[in-house]
Amino acid sequence: MSIQQAVIFATLLLTLVLFVAGRWRYDVVALLALMIVTLTGLVPPERAFSGFGNPAVITVAAVLVLSRGLQNSGIVDLIGERLLRLRGGVTVQLAALTGIVAALSAFMNNIGALALVMPVALQVARRRGVPNSVFLMPLAFASLLGGMTTLIGTPPNIIAASFRAQTGRPPFAMFDFTPVGLGVALAGLLFISLLGW
Repeated sequence: MSIQQAVIFATLLLTLVLFVAGRWRYDVVALLALMIVTLTGLVPPERAFSGFGNPAVITVAAVLVLSRGLQNSGIVDLIGERLLRLRGGVTVQLAALTGIVAALSAFMNNIGALALVMPVALQVARRRGVPNSVFLMPLAFASLLGGMTTLIGTPPNIIAASFRAQTGRPPFAMFDFTPVGLGVALAGLLFISLLGW
């Protein structure tokens, strides 16, 4: 093992330990890891912050801002109030929330769909007196399941379509994933809503 590989493994291990410990904020830990690999020469200084220009990072940041804006506007409270009026308790509310997230993530970024509904889920969990994890883990899985139903729902679908085009075959169309993806998504949502949580 070379010195560079040892530094990379040590940095990853340190980052993992600090993430798990939770004493420092995640952004501080990430910047510390960036500083270590930059100061050791593994990443050239001129490229140290190039990752912040990645569309995924910008999308996540924009979605979190949008989510906070929706929460401050009162829309989250309105949706939360309507969900709390649903009869059937946590199971029905969870089914409604996971259905909304799955439908949104079929046509937008999974993280974006999750970030839009997450404040509502936290509010419903708080008012119901249940742990946040009862809603958050099922929502995460629902966003992944919904993303499988369309071409733009998840990045791997887009990558598969572009690879297919490179082989000389026609690329996948928008709803070519739907026959299989929709069946898997519906089965997954039923499991999550009835048993999984």
